[in-house]
Amino acid sequence: MFEAAELGHTLDKSEYKALMPTLRTELLDLQQDLLECDFPVILLISGADGAGKSETVNMLHQWMDPRWIGTAAFDEPTDEERERPAFWRYWRTMPPKGRIGVLFGSWYSDPISMRVNDRIDDDALDVMLRRINTFEKMLVDGGALLIKLWFHLGKKKQAQRIRTLRKDPRTQWRIGQRDLDGLKSYDTFRTVAEQTLRQTSTGEAPWVIIEGYDERHRNVTTASHILEVVRKRMALDPKTLRGSTTAWSSPRDTDRTILDFLNLDRHLEKKDYRKRLAELQGRLNVLARNAKEKRVSTIVVLEGWDAAGKGSIIRRITAAIDARGYRVIPVGGPSDEERAHHYLWRFWRHIPRAGRFTLYDRSWYGRVLVERVEGFAAEDEWIRAYREINEFEEELTEHGIVLVKFWVHIDKDEQLARFKAREETSFKQHKLTDEDWRNRDRWDEYAHAVNDMVERTSTGYAPWHLIEGNDKRWARVRALEILCERLEKAL
Repeated sequence: MFEAAELGHTLDKSEYKALMPTLRTELLDLQQDLLECDFPVILLISGADGAGKSETVNMLHQWMDPRWIGTAAFDEPTDEERERPAFWRYWRTMPPKGRIGVLFGSWYSDPISMRVNDRIDDDALDVMLRRINTFEKMLVDGGALLIKLWFHLGKKKQAQRIRTLRKDPRTQWRIGQRDLDGLKSYDTFRTVAEQTLRQTSTGEAPWVIIEGYDERHRNVTTASHILEVVRKRMALDPKTLRGSTTAWSSPRDTDRTILDFLNLDRHLEKKDYRKRLAELQGRLNVLARNAKEKRVSTIVVLEGWDAAGKGSIIRRITAAIDARGYRVIPVGGPSDEERAHHYLWRFWRHIPRAGRFTLYDRSWYGRVLVERVEGFAAEDEWIRAYREINEFEEELTEHGIVLVKFWVHIDKDEQLARFKAREETSFKQHKLTDEDWRNRDRWDEYAHAVNDMVERTSTGYAPWHLIEGNDKRWARVRALEILCERLEKAL
């Protein structure tokens, strides 16, 4: 695979000086044009030690407008990063639409390093690479242009470059014991790198291998490739990037949904409610303290009809937990910053640290509910979201996070009664909006969307719990009961 990058390509100094002004100007023009585009550019810089990765990153920042390009460099994960799923730190650094984000060291570093050092076997590496392919497909499907550059050096050239850097007082600081150890394991590294590139060079995100020894050749090749690929993407009609638009619907023999089979007559008397609430909150308090000691994180997702009682359930949960140990994330329409990223970006940002709780008052399921029904997401986008959400939740649970998902269901009569009660109560009037009434008018469409959501995203690792909510006391107690049961099982 790497033979073509060991041919000794060089570029004459005079030719380089002639090309450089044009390339720099074109890159600056590219950045200006990109600001008007509806996609981000993610540039991965990976490769062999000494192949010029850091020099290339510096070159890009020198040649381009620093306002519209940013670099995130990754080394060993910090304690905070280890407390979250592996891709958390990468999601946080994703560039917004119209910008270029350079990732120096990326999601490839750990799998390659772990395999080279025999910390994992080939089967484990395959699993990690499949996860990477899934992640990259999610980014590309979300609109990102992913450019993956691998800078290569042959073994002799790598040894020569390391010697050169060590001799020069200005650069000897860049060579550490890890570089010397890497040279000793070069053959193993090359084998693992070839396997990695073969399995992750996809149609959506192909690898480009660049010979890294000659700086001038490396710079011109890198800049030229970025210009070519980004310009090509700009020239495409955005509609061609949305993927399949084949009509889709979940097959049904009836207009009834899974919600119609819930027993909304469930009821709890006030005396029994107070007793059960106190018992369950005490039980949850003990579990939350145990989870903190064992560093087990918990995510609670609350979805349901407007006025179904999601907020009151959240208040009963948080009342049992140390205020320092939880966050409540109310989710509304995305901000301009959030709209400029993949829709999952804003949820990755709030993944809790080890031993803590995050409660989402509405969540990523907006993609397959309100965005689907109201037409804010194209059909192929919300269809694709079922798979993306399952993959996202699988990553969370594989990391050890307890993920509990509630849909709180009420009927239309009960919702209307609660809407009217809000209108008549001064301190609740702010909770009723025109949007709530509009959503009510599309009740049947939302019911079918909920049915599809449960059918396609209720998994063994993240099942949906449907709660009958016409009686608020019953709903609160039932939610606490389920949460405690899930935590006890996990602990």
